[in-house]
Amino acid sequence: MKAKVYFTRIITAEKVTEAYDKLGIKLKGKVAVKIHSGEKGNQNYLKPEFFKPMVDKVHGTIVECNTAYGDATGGVRDNTESHLKLLEEHGWTKYFSVDLMDAKGPDVIWPIENGKVLKENHMGKNILNYDSMLVLAHFKGHPMGGYGGALKQLSIGCASRAGKALIHSAGKTDDRFETWNMHASKTEFPEAMADAAMSVVEHFKGNIAFINVMKNLSVDCDCCAVAEDPCMHDIGILASLDPVAIDQACIDLVMASDDMGKEHFMERVTSRNGIHTIEAAADLGYGVREYELIEF
Repeated sequence: MKAKVYFTRIITAEKVTEAYDKLGIKLKGKVAVKIHSGEKGNQNYLKPEFFKPMVDKVHGTIVECNTAYGDATGGVRDNTESHLKLLEEHGWTKYFSVDLMDAKGPDVIWPIENGKVLKENHMGKNILNYDSMLVLAHFKGHPMGGYGGALKQLSIGCASRAGKALIHSAGKTDDRFETWNMHASKTEFPEAMADAAMSVVEHFKGNIAFINVMKNLSVDCDCCAVAEDPCMHDIGILASLDPVAIDQACIDLVMASDDMGKEHFMERVTSRNGIHTIEAAADLGYGVREYELIEF
């Protein structure tokens, strides 16, 4: 059965809310809105003003988690104090309630049954305070994952600092200092991401929706303090209830483009075996790669 993926080439704040309306879902209760707040120095992340109408519509709370990397990358989001300061500097706290879900421990640990790599996922305990989740993903490249979209937001994005270490090390350690000496292989890492994403989808099953914005298409993630400028023109906004289908549709739109920068973008994706995240997620059964693209 094909998933429905709604697509518009017009990239405005109003079109984000229109894309959500196409899904025909009303997220219930307290809604966690997962965004990427942008690393200090990053020029490509999507600003809070762009998402304000959408977050206001669902009366959502912006949620983020601390990172596993530290000073070596130039990042400041690896500890609660500097991360909260950056959220304020980037304007998120000006417009929204913001919850750094792992600001205080202990983590909540979710078992992953039948995972390909991981046996458990470590999450900031505040994720238990929410009834629904809206994933607002900035689709772009990623230094390790090849690309970042809905599945990346669900996995690395929602994991606590310890959870991120587990994913990056393919389950070998939850110590963020040890994990960089235990790098996962190009097969293990995407499979670990697929495993972690599955635990979040299952937790919010029936009360989760996904919007991917294909804008500022750099090969680098918004987690990079020094990111490459976009290599492709903007493509559009996609919405779906299926995280696998929406990421597959984004990859297909890049590949179908006649943009001169697509080869550079896809080299980043393929060199990191990025599409294997989609393959692994589909194999785990919480989404499908086949979809109907409905343009509006």
